[in-house]
Parts: sequence; C-alpha cells; structure tokens
Amino acid sequence: MGAGEIFWDIVPYVSLTIVAVGTWWRYRYDKFGWTTRSSQLYENRLLRIASPMFHFGILVVIVGHVIGLIIPQSWTDALGLSQHAYHIQAITLGTIAGLSTLVGITLLIYRRRTSGPVFTATTINDKIMYVVLVAAIVAGLATTLIGSGVVGEEHNYRQTVSPWFRSIWILQPRGDLMMQAPLSFQVHALIAMALFALWPFTRLVHAFSAPIGYLFRPYVVYRSRGAAAADQLVGSQPRRRGW
Repeated sequence: MGAGEIFWDIVPYVSLTIVAVGTWWRYRYDKFGWTTRSSQLYENRLLRIASPMFHFGILVVIVGHVIGLIIPQSWTDALGLSQHAYHIQAITLGTIAGLSTLVGITLLIYRRRTSGPVFTATTINDKIMYVVLVAAIVAGLATTLIGSGVVGEEHNYRQTVSPWFRSIWILQPRGDLMMQAPLSFQVHALIAMALFALWPFTRLVHAFSAPIGYLFRPYVVYRSRGAAAADQLVGSQPRRRGW
C-alpha cells in the first residue's frame, strides 16, 4: 500500500472528525455566534442579487454531487440513462450551477470588501473560508469540463471517485480508486475536505440549522388591520347595566 493510497484512506476521516468535533464545540461554547451575522442592514442592493444566485447555484451543486457520488452508475444504467446522456446533463446543469455560484460568491466578496461596515464584521476565519470556497467552486467547474471530455480526455469519475466516496461511509476506504483519478479530481476532493474542516468555524455553520421546519409548519392566520381596529373599538364601548 503506497503513501498516496494511505493518504486518501485517512484524510477523509480526519476531515469528518474535525467537522463533528468542531460543530459540537461551536454549539456548546458559541451558541450566540451560531449565525450568519447578517449584514443586510448595512447594504442590501448587491445582497438581493448575489445571495439568491449563490444559494441557488450551491443547492444545485449539492444535489448534483449527491447524484454523482452516492447513486451508483448501475442504477442510472438500469433506468435507461446512458453514460453520454448523463455527461450531457452533468455539463449543462453543472456549468450553469457552477457559474451561478461563482458569480454570486464573487459579488458577495466584492460587497464585503467595498462596504466598510460589512468588511468590519468579517472575521479572519471567514476570509480564509471565502478563499477555500472560491477555490472549490473553480476546481469543481474544471473537473466538470475535464471529466466530460470538453477539455482533455474524458474520465468516468463514477468508476473511481464515486466508489471511493461511498467506501468511506461504510468504513472500508478504497484509496487506490482515488489514486486512479486524474489530478484535477484529486485537487477538487482535497479542497472540498479542507472546506468541510473549516465549516464549523465560519458563518457557514448556519447551514446545519437551516429552518427546514418552516416549509411544513401550519399556516399562520393574520387578521386584517381593519378587523382588528373594529374589534378594539367594540371592546372599548361601555356596557349597559342590565335592569
């Protein structure tokens, strides 16, 4: 077993351990810091454009990674989705989502750098996070183009990177599979693990407490201002004494 294979067997668990312990520590000792530290009050014009672009793009990217890394190729083959068709949709959706995420994060960084109050609220950890996040997005776009054959030779990562990723979760790591992947995929995976290790110590931690419950809560019924005023007026009228 070579050093490279050992590296890809061990480092993912180091990253996962940092995520787990760091998240526990952050929740245990920094509950009041568990927030996005919203800066909407300082500047809203760029935020209204950049934030939806970034969140839409990153959501599609996450879904695409789930499909590509978790779902085996045999499943999509059984559904009649050919490898060529899979690559076409990966290029199309991956490029759109990647560019949307990249443009969104670029605008957010520009806003944070040029707006004095917003820049003041930015921590050192957040600055490092932005660098690693942008690197992960750029590397992801590069691997999308490289893996599909648009640039260089086509590589089917679902025979190397995906099985390696799944092997980590069943505690049977296959670092040898990752060693067979092109360098661009290895760099992208390494940057992604670095990003996850930083995750608990930056504003990204708020993703672990996203208000999913709001999607399923019952409707809140509000009374109109006119009805509320009328009720208040009626309630304020003196009652006549009965005889």
